[in-house]
Amino acid sequence: ITSAVAFDILPLKLHPFSQSTPTGLDCVGWKRRVSSPVITDGALDKTALADDVGSEEDLYEDFRSSNHRYGHPGGGGEQLAINELISDGSVVYAEALWDHVTMDDQELGFKAGDVIEVMDATNKEWWWGRILDSEGWFPASFVRLRVNQDEPMEDYPLKVEGGKEDDPSSGTRRFGMGQTTKDQMRTNVINEIISTERDYIKHLKDICEGYIKQCRKRADMFTEEQLKTIFGNIEDIYRCQKKFVKALEKKFNKDYPHLSEVGSCFLEYQTEFQIYSEYCNNHPNACMELSRLTKVNKYVYFFEACRLLQKMIDISLDGFLLTPVQKICKYPLQLAELLKYTNPQHRDFKDVEAALNAMKNVARLINERKRRLENIDKIAQWQSSIEDWEGDDVLVRSSELIYSGELTKISHPQAKSQQRMFFLFDHQLVCCKKDLLRRDILYYKSRINMDDMEILDIEDGKDKDFNISVKNAFKLHCRDTEEVHLFCAKKPEQKQRWLKAFENERRQVQLDQETGFSITEVQKKQAMLNASKQHHTGKPKAVTRPYYDFLMRQKHPTLPTTLPQQQVFMLAEPKRKPSNFWQNISRLTPFRK
Repeated sequence: ITSAVAFDILPLKLHPFSQSTPTGLDCVGWKRRVSSPVITDGALDKTALADDVGSEEDLYEDFRSSNHRYGHPGGGGEQLAINELISDGSVVYAEALWDHVTMDDQELGFKAGDVIEVMDATNKEWWWGRILDSEGWFPASFVRLRVNQDEPMEDYPLKVEGGKEDDPSSGTRRFGMGQTTKDQMRTNVINEIISTERDYIKHLKDICEGYIKQCRKRADMFTEEQLKTIFGNIEDIYRCQKKFVKALEKKFNKDYPHLSEVGSCFLEYQTEFQIYSEYCNNHPNACMELSRLTKVNKYVYFFEACRLLQKMIDISLDGFLLTPVQKICKYPLQLAELLKYTNPQHRDFKDVEAALNAMKNVARLINERKRRLENIDKIAQWQSSIEDWEGDDVLVRSSELIYSGELTKISHPQAKSQQRMFFLFDHQLVCCKKDLLRRDILYYKSRINMDDMEILDIEDGKDKDFNISVKNAFKLHCRDTEEVHLFCAKKPEQKQRWLKAFENERRQVQLDQETGFSITEVQKKQAMLNASKQHHTGKPKAVTRPYYDFLMRQKHPTLPTTLPQQQVFMLAEPKRKPSNFWQNISRLTPFRK
């Protein structure tokens, strides 16, 4: 970044407020056009009078010496006007631009699109508001004031093309002539989908051009590896979303939005949306890297300069980078709403229904991949607890523990039977021996490559190959070397669970191949490094979570002392089936050393 640009902001208007732009925000694709300098807290902002204020260092210095945040909502005259309206008894409504998820009972949670009654706007950062029977603090930068405060809440028009509102005289207005209530509601949902996609494209463009492009110019501050950690594959997502929004716009019926057929677009791009998996999995790493960098002032000033030059809303970079995670969560919600207001006779009904299932599957896949990545740390910890380990790490080939338990093993006819602990991972079966005195200590013995094996169910009785009587037995037979391993379980139900586990292992391997799931070498090495450190200290590693920064609960409705920290949404269903990893491991207690 070499220079700063002036900010042109509309002079204050009480009715309507700021041309329906988010209060103090220029983020969502609408430009404020005009002309007069802004007065903030009673002082003339001279930077708004120049086209070029100088170097990056000048901007840093101006940022350091300034007490206010540029473009912050609710500052100066506008904030005063809002409070005057409230004190006069007027009802002031704001619309949520962002989801606000909170664990604090003194804060007001909401979703993008919710309408909030603003009850107190005295503070610049936090306002007090109400939705139905709930009241609480909420971040002012997450909302924009409604255009027409006198308009009934249910008649609040949605944005359509170009960020403009529906023309009241138009036949396509939400409650236009000749439409049923269901059609009118479908129009609303279609308009929201189109509008939010355009806003999202603008948001991704701002990140790519406002941050990544500028960061690459500063090789003295950022390595390519750092940029990959911070921004993940957001540029790939931007390219994908540009194609997607073009496909949506082709299907958008501007004259009669309720007749639009958008379901096929989601079906067409369902596979491409899987690139969000990589982004969501990397997001915690991005937050940690940003947390580390922003402890150094020059990075704070640099990121703020990027935001100002791109004229983005007053939210920190980690807040911007959360948006793709939220976006992929929102598609199933939007499609469910669209299906709700689509008649079964509508030409788009079957496609919307299929699209809803497809996007739920995408979300489920992302959740599953995230769970798998979380499991690799547990697998690395498990391996570090095994004595006398030999050969490659488990993570070289595997990323999921399928099943584990005790079996009796016989490798060839003359061999003695051996009681061993077995751990079935994808691609391999690991064999361990329990310590004679301390049964919670395991020693590595061998492993079997499952890719070369076929499973044979053996009937109770005398086995011809091994010339012994067996019960609850099965064999692993190598197709290439004719190597055979005989296993016996203690009970018939245990044998059935193992046979089922072998089926699941093959199914998991096939699914990974189809979906292209893999763990990077960096992730494997990091997991093993973390496990090694923990193993040497003998203490559980402390979990650092800058990713979640919950506010302290307070007894009285006092103002929150920190800016809101957004959280990642659950990506699929409200409840996820718990992993059976620890259930399997807990029976073996290898970690109680």
